[in-house]
Order: sequence, then structure tokens, then C-alpha cells
Amino acid sequence: MTMLRDPSAKYSAFPQVPLANREWPTRVTTRAPIWLSTDMRDGNQSLIDPMDAEKKARFFDLLVRCGFKEIEVGFPSAGATEFDFISGLVQQGRIPDDVTPQVLTQSRADLIRTSFDSLAGAKSAIVHVYNAVSPAWRKIVFGMEMDDIKGIAIEGAKQLRDNAARLSQTDWRFQYSPETFSTAELDFSIACCEAVMDILAPTPENPIILNLPATVEASTANIYADQIEYFCKNLPNRDAAIISLHTHNDRGTGVAAAELGLLAGADRVEGCLFGNGERTGNTCLVTVALNMYTQGIDPCLDFSNIDEVIQTVEYCNNLPVHPRHPYGGELVYTAFSGSHQDAIKKGFAARERQNDERWEVPYLPIDPADLGRSYEAVIRVNSQSGKGGVAWVLEQDKGLKLPKKMQASFSHVIQALADETSRELGADDIWHAFERQYLTTEAKRFQLVDWSETHSGADRIFAGKLTIDGMQRSVSGRGNGLMSSVIAALSESGGPVMDIVDYSEHAIGQGSNVQAAAYVECRTADGKSLFGCGLDTDVATASVRAILSAANGA
Repeated sequence: MTMLRDPSAKYSAFPQVPLANREWPTRVTTRAPIWLSTDMRDGNQSLIDPMDAEKKARFFDLLVRCGFKEIEVGFPSAGATEFDFISGLVQQGRIPDDVTPQVLTQSRADLIRTSFDSLAGAKSAIVHVYNAVSPAWRKIVFGMEMDDIKGIAIEGAKQLRDNAARLSQTDWRFQYSPETFSTAELDFSIACCEAVMDILAPTPENPIILNLPATVEASTANIYADQIEYFCKNLPNRDAAIISLHTHNDRGTGVAAAELGLLAGADRVEGCLFGNGERTGNTCLVTVALNMYTQGIDPCLDFSNIDEVIQTVEYCNNLPVHPRHPYGGELVYTAFSGSHQDAIKKGFAARERQNDERWEVPYLPIDPADLGRSYEAVIRVNSQSGKGGVAWVLEQDKGLKLPKKMQASFSHVIQALADETSRELGADDIWHAFERQYLTTEAKRFQLVDWSETHSGADRIFAGKLTIDGMQRSVSGRGNGLMSSVIAALSESGGPVMDIVDYSEHAIGQGSNVQAAAYVECRTADGKSLFGCGLDTDVATASVRAILSAANGA
């Protein structure tokens, strides 16, 4: 086979939609759509190992907890396993009264009858019939003309009508899909839908669902939106139809196509949690729903415990959720970059000063806490991280609020450790490094044993027992304050000559478990900056320890 030098010659540009005065580009989304999860049908049929009854039951319960009111529970005509599971949901009373199950079937009389039988006894149910309408399917798959294809749709509609009459104890609703809508002639799709509506006679009070799938995503998302708007504007009896979207992700824009399709007039979105489905998957309902928060819209779905949702989905699908998947991925709220970390840290500090709940934190479009995530993993440290990231981890994990200059100094220690280990550093790594640098006195020159303070006029006299170079000694020093008297005692005992440049302190914890943290920046006679930290239940002792910590860094 001779390979073409330019493969693009095999493909044709997707045709534009003859839509004058399109309105969707200037519209805004103001409310959540009707949601339908097709995880248990479209998602399930794409799995290497389809879900068994136990997994399907677990998935169904998850969808109910998340707030889905319409759930496509399977393809009952596919076999006894599917049929028995769906029938079992009904017979065992596992479907809440406010949840409507949906089943899918091809437009064939025997399959439609089986689909109705699987849901017999349900309070309400949707039977979804489809047949492919686009040129490639007509010509290659079926070898049929347009009239033949429309005839299949009409016969399917008659079967829906007749089977609903046969099992009249259930409140039946109908859904029709001109399958492969996105690559079909728009007027022909409308003609097929109109023919189905003529048979089923929907009304605004009892509308039909018309599902317009991007069975294979073959155009940019704006063209799909044009298709939806054209369909909505040209469909007779539009107010008797719910327009539903079922976008796939072949071009990587399934979410965008769904969002623009809603702007174009659609009412409903079908998809799967985290985008499972054939080939590159269906649109991700988690992403479409949670994107609405960033527009100030309640999505009417509950993902407040996103980790539980992920755990169930991964178990049932036997597929991992990518760590960079929007909203749900393990790393999507995590910053490694120093500049990102600094901006996030400042954003959280600004929130503490706010008087309202408005969310405005750099690099975080949504509050991780709204999805049940803690702030501990928002900033993680590796060789790309900066002082802000290191300081954030210490503050979140240990309650330490390092002064800015001390952050910069300690970040060099962490940078060296990250380069040495060539891996991400966890909170324990950073804490142990901080202990070695500032808190641990083992193998350090100055170690505090005991101390006391007395006053002499305006001066303070520090009297302490220190271990200096492995030998316990009594030392004393005079100054105008506690810390200056400690520095004087060290200087007179062979320690560094230092001046205090900056000092700060704060409490960690509350009640009987409160602890004081003291930070000091000193400068030596030759201009070197030394930083120290002291922790103690007594704030004065914490200050003494901070001075000794700085001296140990000389």
C-alpha cells in the first residue's frame, strides 16, 4: 500500500449549517438542564468487562444519591442478564418514585416489546427508540433510501404507541433518536422526528423527547450548536418536544458541544460520569454540571463527596479516573509551581479577611471543599515549588506561619532536598527537614536545659543552663529585653554576635493544647541573616528557643 504524502486529501471539510441570524452565541445559561445518565447502558457497553448485577446495582444507587431523576438503566433486548436486572429494579421496588428509568432499543417490533416488558409495573418509564439516518449508514450499513429509513422510524413509533396501550398501568414516556444526527441532513432528521410525532401526538403537557446525538463527533462544537438551533427553529410543534443532547468526544470537545447545544435551545443532556463511553467516550456529566457553579448556577446534582463518586465509578467500570480529569482528578486542585503556589496562598489569606462567601482564589475555579476535598493537597512540593508552597504545607499540616523572609530561606533547604531525592516531597518530608533545620538540638552547638529571668532596673538578666559544644554550662547576659539578654549570654559564651532584625509569634491550637510558635531573624556582624524558630507551651520559652535556633545556624 502506498501511503499518501498528505493524508488530509482523504477528508472533506464539514459543511456549514445554513442558519441565518443565529442566536446561541449571545445567550447565557441560566438554569440546569434535565440530566440523564447513560452510564449503565452506553457506558456499560463500552467496558472491556461489562458490569455484573452487583456493580450495576451499586452504580444505580450512586446515581440516585447524586440526584439523577432520569437514568438509562440498560438495553433489555440485549439478553437475559440485562432484562432480569432491569425487571428486578422494578419488582424489588428499588426505583424511587421521583426517578424515571429509561431503556434503549432499536426500532424493531420484537425488541421494543421486550423493552416494555422489562419495565412492566414501573410507576413511570421512558422507552427510547432509535434508528440511524445519516448518508453513510443509509448507503453502507443498510443499503436503503430516505423513505425506507423514515419508514423504520414510523414503525417504531407505532410500536411505542401500541405497547404503551398494552401495559397501560405505567405512565409511559417516549424518546426518539435520529441516530447519527450530527452527520445527517438536518431537514431529513427533522422529517423523521416529525413523522414520529405525528404517530405519538405529543403535547406540551406530555412532550416527546427528541434526542439529537453527535454519534461520532465530526465537527467543531459551534457547528453542532448551529445544528441544534436550526433543528429547534424548524421543528413543527416544538413546544411538544424536549430536545436532548448526546455528545461524544471524538474530537475532544464533547463537553463544549453539550454546553453550546444548551445555548442553542436544548433542554436535556445525556452522558456518563467522567466521560466513559465508546471510543473516546460520552460527554462528562461531572464536568458539564460542575462548570455551572462557575457561572453561579446550581447544577441540581450532588457531587459534594467527589471521592466517593470516583471510588464507585472506578470499581464498577474497572477504569481509572485520570489524575488530571476536570474536578475529579487527584491533581486538579494541586499546584507544584512556585508562582501558582504563591498566588493560591495569597488567595486563601485574602479569603480570611472577606466578609462574604464569594469565591475568588487564583488558579482554583471552584472551592475544593464544595466537593468534599480538603485543602491539604492544594499545594504539593517538588523541585518546581517555591517558598509559598513550602510555607503552605507547613501551615496546613502543622499550623506554622513562617515570616516571608524565613519562607525564602527555608525554601532553599527544600529545593536542595527535592533535587537530591528527585521526587515529590510530602508533608512529613518537609516537616522533618524543618525540624532538622530549626528545632532539633541533637548535634547542634547550643541546647537549652533551663532558664530564668530577673530584672535589674530597666535591664533584664537572663540566667540559663545550656549545653554548649556537648558541655553543660551556666550562662548569663544582660539586655533591655529577654531576647537581647539571651543574645548577650550567647556572645559572652563564645556564640555568634547577632542583632535582632525581626520577631513574630503566634499560637497554634486552642484550649489546653495551645502552643506558642516564635520566629526570629538575626543578623551577624558580617551581615549574614540567621533564622530561628522555637515551639513551646510558654511563649517566653519559645522565644528563647528561637534565638538558640538562629545561633545554631551560624
